[in-house]
Amino acid sequence: SKALDIGRPPDQTGKARTIQSLMGEKGVVLFFFRSADWCPFCQAQMMDLNTGVAEIEKRGYKLAGISYDTPEIEKTFIERRGIKYDLLSDPKSVVIDRWKLRDPQYQQGSRAYGVPRPIIFVIGKDGVIKSKLYEETYTKRPPVGLVLETLDKLAKS
Repeated sequence: SKALDIGRPPDQTGKARTIQSLMGEKGVVLFFFRSADWCPFCQAQMMDLNTGVAEIEKRGYKLAGISYDTPEIEKTFIERRGIKYDLLSDPKSVVIDRWKLRDPQYQQGSRAYGVPRPIIFVIGKDGVIKSKLYEETYTKRPPVGLVLETLDKLAKS
């Protein structure tokens, strides 16, 4: 199916980004995460993904993440952890809601209100979702090895 539009959310530098601007020659590995600020499972996942950036790019894809964090929070995390990919900011959960990924268990007033369920999408240059990787619980995340394996399988098909 076609990936829904993400609009023009700002990246960690405050620059508006379209989905096309995030793509490598073959597409983008776009992952939705809860928070780089307070979610240890997200932080671990983001550092794990960071170890595979060169391999992902070698396969013609770029990696990017999106959450409800502000650009400032994302920039701090990137600088502190040496992250080599872009993070997009969706503080009002507009994109998260458009993609129907909002986690319904959090109510207004909770700091997690508006967070997405974590999921990784492989989106081709044509805007088609080629693969979705996720776990049933937010405490587990698909490892970077599985992302690379998925890209290799897609290259063969």
